[in-house]
Amino acid sequence: MTQARSVQLHEFGGPEVMRLESIDVPAPGPGEVQLRQTAIGFNYIDIYQRSGKYPLQAPTGLGHEAAGVVEALGEGVSDLRPGDRAVYMSAGVGAYAERRNVPAAKLVKIPAGISDEDAAAVFFKAMTAQYLVKRTYAVQPGDVVLVHAAAGGVGQILSGWASALGATVIGTAGSAAKCEIARAAGCAAAIDYSQPDWVAQVIAATGGRKARVVYDSVARHTFMGSLDCTAPFGMVVLYGAASGPAPAIEPELLNKKGCLFLTRPSVFPHNADTATFRANAADVFDAMASGAVRASIGARFGLAQVADAHRLAENRASTGAIVMLP
Repeated sequence: MTQARSVQLHEFGGPEVMRLESIDVPAPGPGEVQLRQTAIGFNYIDIYQRSGKYPLQAPTGLGHEAAGVVEALGEGVSDLRPGDRAVYMSAGVGAYAERRNVPAAKLVKIPAGISDEDAAAVFFKAMTAQYLVKRTYAVQPGDVVLVHAAAGGVGQILSGWASALGATVIGTAGSAAKCEIARAAGCAAAIDYSQPDWVAQVIAATGGRKARVVYDSVARHTFMGSLDCTAPFGMVVLYGAASGPAPAIEPELLNKKGCLFLTRPSVFPHNADTATFRANAADVFDAMASGAVRASIGARFGLAQVADAHRLAENRASTGAIVMLP
């Protein structure tokens, strides 16, 4: 048994409800490894879970992704060794900790040349972008691709990766400053979707060509416009709901808008088994090595500053990934 500091929730609410406590970490069980965590990633779902919008069973830990060094192996673990650097994104909540036991099947080794900080900063977001551009809709050279919230964490990665695949990427964002970030991330043009004529601006930016695929994580404020930006037989991919759930529509509307396809995928089913998860992760690491996916870290915090990290994110005051360093 060893001791480790861990962020715990006994109730839900504002950033102040998070408590940094010392907890017991037992020896890893069968199929587990003990990971000394060196960098912890932040995702906006952490705020939803801390606030109670996405309810957890309290008391609970918080956080979904981290990188670290394997320190001990449980019975039956043969594909990892002490000293290996590894990262995860889906091992159950509790990533905000100095150490934890993680199922070996949920870990993937970090290649040489990629730092623990960079891996933790982008892994969850890049794994989301990976299934979107490779599996939900396989982006092809010459495609017009529309990415909503292109200045966000996933949006920047998605825009850069789709551009590297040869697509013309049009991004949208909620302000002129965020549109600049979207352009820097790889968008050929960026449109402020708070403008009433943003749909016309998107179509004008491509000389009248509509998108083969629209990646929409905003939903309520953008969904109907997304349908209008999609080319006949194109696809609208809803993968989030930053502004609230998308409005319900009659299926016949997809016919009237051009025989469109509509889907609502998620990262976890796309990585449900270990072999697929690790193959997709290898694709992410290759994209990082080639420069198609870049880690942009906007702020670093210690675990004791976790409330400050959440406030920064809630105030939309960070333009890059947030990383916590235990």
